[in-house]
This record gives sequence, structure tokens and C-alpha cells, in this order.
Amino acid sequence: MSREALDIQPLRSGPAQAWRGFAAAFCGAALAVGLAVAGLVAALDPYGLRAGRGRAAGPIMDRNQRFMYPQIARSGAFDAAVFGTSTARLLDPEALGAAFGGRFANLAVNAATPDEQGRLAGLFLAAGRPRMVLFGLDATWCAVAPPARTQHPFPDWLYAPGAPRGLWHQVSWQGLTVAAGVALHALHLLPARIRPDGYAVFTPPEAAYDLARARAHIRAGTAADPDAAAPAAAEPAEGGMPALDRLDALLASLPRETRRILAFMPVHAAAQGQPGTPAGRREAACKARAAEIGRARGALVVDFRIPSPVTTEDANYWDALHYRLPVADRIVAALKRAAETDEDAPDGFYRVLARP
Repeated sequence: MSREALDIQPLRSGPAQAWRGFAAAFCGAALAVGLAVAGLVAALDPYGLRAGRGRAAGPIMDRNQRFMYPQIARSGAFDAAVFGTSTARLLDPEALGAAFGGRFANLAVNAATPDEQGRLAGLFLAAGRPRMVLFGLDATWCAVAPPARTQHPFPDWLYAPGAPRGLWHQVSWQGLTVAAGVALHALHLLPARIRPDGYAVFTPPEAAYDLARARAHIRAGTAADPDAAAPAAAEPAEGGMPALDRLDALLASLPRETRRILAFMPVHAAAQGQPGTPAGRREAACKARAAEIGRARGALVVDFRIPSPVTTEDANYWDALHYRLPVADRIVAALKRAAETDEDAPDGFYRVLARP
């Protein structure tokens, strides 16, 4: 090799060595940061993976109920729960506890499918022997083929029996954001988004109620929870209802002492299946099946999904599906009366379809 080649070789190898050193340092730093982030998320436990008997759920710092409610269900802090869609979300657990006793959680999830409700109920039942369960039923329970999921993300890993081993699933931008909220809450710098029992008033403030606007929403069939709307006209009047079959199996698995209530929620009369239509016949068949299940499983079955002084009054609703807060109080009082008397409401607000 010539003298000139020997003189040039160090110049060529110097930059290569520098780049290798930079790449190694960069990868090491990235790995260190990644492990630090994973450790931070694991320590803050934003989704309550470690929640269970003896370890309370963390603060609810995210609006996505599908990610936040599993920790409430697994915590063992509650011996009674409400399951359903947004049409059951305004039932206050504290009011239900005063009416029926026990420590209630409201685990109703906006637009939740029967499968999603069943998955959440399964977590709750696995946490102990519940005192009472209340299912708020909507038309999606009556469908021939109810969807398993909606457009909302559903974290199957959070509902799996091995959820506490799902650390890496929560290492994401969303998980880090929720973890930051948990940290700020611990420092008393940020309030929880939802009460520890899952309850939140998701409707606008009562002071902002506008009857004219509500009537426009009702007449247009506008609803924030489309999966809870009346059955489509294409649904056959008869036929299988697999979601109710699954509900039957779930009720059968409950301890004998667990109180069971099924309640068709009071959507506006405009959103109900009209008599003589396929939707109306489908609803009637669905209610008959629910009553049959109730009688077989010792459940009280109450039907608020009927034309009544409440459901025919526009001023009781924000839209075709969502009633106002005073109606929620009436529902709790009506459920208590139905449980105590086994009789239909004197004012026609509900009918008792089955008695335990």
C-alpha cells in the first residue's frame, strides 16, 4: 500500500467510527427513555390494572369509559352495579344505594353493545358476590344480530383475566396522557373527570335547556347514542335474540342471593317501536322474552319503554333518547316502588312484566 493510501485511511475510518458511536448512544438513550416511560406508566397505573380486593381503583382521568370502567368493576369496592348505555347513565349510584341498600357503581357506557356490557358485567361478577345488578335495556338487546363493537375503541386486553399483565398495552401516547392526569390528580392539581363510582352527568346543564331545540332533536330522531335507537324497520318481528340469551346465561350464573332487575329504559315515545309496525312487534316480542327470562331467573322486569306521561312529554327530554335529570330521580323512585309492590305504576310510568 502506498504512503498516500496509508495517510488517507484514518480520515476515512474516523467519520465511520463517530457515526457508530452516535448511533449506539442514540439507541441507548432511546432505550433508556422508553424504559423510563414504561416504568412511569406502570407506577402510575393509569388504567387500574392492579385494582382488586384490597387495592382501590385509581382516579378516573379519561373520558373513554371503555378504558376506565374495568378498574371500577374489578376493584371490589362496590357490591351493586348498573349496566347499560347512555340511557342508564344518569341513574345516581348514591340514590340507588339509598333506595335499595348496598354500594352502587354506575357502569353504563355510551353506545355500549350487549357484548360490551356483558364483558364489563363479567369483570364485576368475578370481583365478588354482588348484592344487586341492574340492567338498563335498550332496543339493541332485541336485535337479530347485535353488533359486537361500535366505532369506539374497545380494549379487549383490559377485560381479559390476565389484565394485570397487560403493562405494555398501556404504554402509548394515550396511556402516558392518562398517567400524567393521574400524577396531577395525586398532586391535587387536577380533579377526576368522573366520580369513583362511575357516575357523571353527561347531559348539558339544566339551566341551558331549550325546549324548542329539544323538540327539533326529538322530531328529527337525533340522538348521541345511535346504537340504542328503535329497531330498524328491516328487523323481522320474530326471530332469535342472541343478546337476551346471553343475558339469561349471565343471570343464571349469579349467586342465589343477588337481587336482579331488568328495566327497559324510558326513551321518548317517538323513539319507540309503534304498534302494528315491524319495530313495534319486535319490541313486544323482546319484552315478552325478557319477562320469560325474569320469571326463570328470579328477576324483576320493569318496562319504562312505553307511552306514558313521562315519555310523551317533550319537556322531559334533550333528544329522542336522553331524558333530563329529574326523570332519572323518578326512575330510581319508580324502581323502588316496583320492587316493593310488584304493581304497575298508578300514573302509567311503568309496567311490571315479571316479578321475582
